[in-house]
Amino acid sequence: MTDTLFPSRPARALPRLAAFTLTLALGLAWTATADAAARKPGKSGASTTRAALVKTRHQAQPAPAAQAYGERADLMRFADELAAARGWEAAPLRELLAQARLLPQVQKLMMPPPAGTAKDWGAYRARFVEPRRLQAGLAFWSEHEAALARAEAQYGVPAHIVAGVIGVETFYGRIMGGFRVLDALATLAFDFPSGRRDRSPFFREELAEFLALTRREGLDPLTLKGSYAGALGWGQFMPGSWNRHAVDFDGDGKVDLINSPVDAIGSVAHYLAQHGWQRGLPTDFAVQAPVDTRERARLMGPDILPSFSAAELEAAGARLDEAGRAHTGPLALIELQMGDAAPVYVAGTQNFYAITRYNQSSYYAMAVIELGRTLAQWRGDAARPGAAAAPASAPPESPAPASSPR
Repeated sequence: MTDTLFPSRPARALPRLAAFTLTLALGLAWTATADAAARKPGKSGASTTRAALVKTRHQAQPAPAAQAYGERADLMRFADELAAARGWEAAPLRELLAQARLLPQVQKLMMPPPAGTAKDWGAYRARFVEPRRLQAGLAFWSEHEAALARAEAQYGVPAHIVAGVIGVETFYGRIMGGFRVLDALATLAFDFPSGRRDRSPFFREELAEFLALTRREGLDPLTLKGSYAGALGWGQFMPGSWNRHAVDFDGDGKVDLINSPVDAIGSVAHYLAQHGWQRGLPTDFAVQAPVDTRERARLMGPDILPSFSAAELEAAGARLDEAGRAHTGPLALIELQMGDAAPVYVAGTQNFYAITRYNQSSYYAMAVIELGRTLAQWRGDAARPGAAAAPASAPPESPAPASSPR
């Protein structure tokens, strides 16, 4: 939940966001894999062998060592200004920030995908809606069923959506990021990579929010780890989103998104409710896009922002399912490209749009929805007398990354 940066089609930078978190993008929806790779669960057989060969091949050319910022003038000026604005002592803040390190890998991960990179919803979906993540999701839902039900009752966000977000973001707590947050935020605040729109002001704000968060919660800023963009915990909240939207849902008197999945459940639901989630409203409807390319382009102009009534979509040549035709609110025509195959379309509601406030990508939102729906279906199937067991888990080639910063 985070104030995110990510693409509404996987390569467009986000406004401020929380809850990305970005997962999925999701730093950039299509390229942010290294953070997850550094945190992926152990593998065996051919995958392990291949990883060992890659490691051996690069031993003669180690990655550049991280460089401490030290008393760099712009960083020290930031420390002095922040201390004055917040009423903090300047000397300890200077000493702390001088220990931040420039991380070239973070700069690389923040870059957009290569020009001409094909988007493929089928491949993207398969990274998240797969047996191992589904098995982890079923276990998570079973263990935290009461908290998920309470969050749904309090905030109106269905359990399967909250479970979908946490599953896409961090594989249910298995992939929460391996970068020291202080280093990641300092790198992007003071050495944002050239070649894309400069987001250094956003990351300077997030660095200030991170420092405020660690002071308030008594956390060590030198040890906390997260995504390459500085997102933290089970739900991958950026520090500012943690400060604004996280809640103490387990009632222990503190907000802990790193060690308390219950706090994460409540915080994800609260974040979505704060960003426009409407109780009882579906996220999307089935739709056939207009055959006329001009009409299709016109309907897709507002992108993920719901802007047309069901009647307007139909008048333009779109064909909604029965439930979609009965919907009284605005809709967005969402295109999901499928590589070389024909794209698929859905009609997104305000609740689809609310999910993209977590990470501004239609692919991300659909991954959350599809993962959550499949979990709910499996739970329903398992609850029926005589139902077959859910498919056995089969390790994928590699786990998908957590989506990116918020």
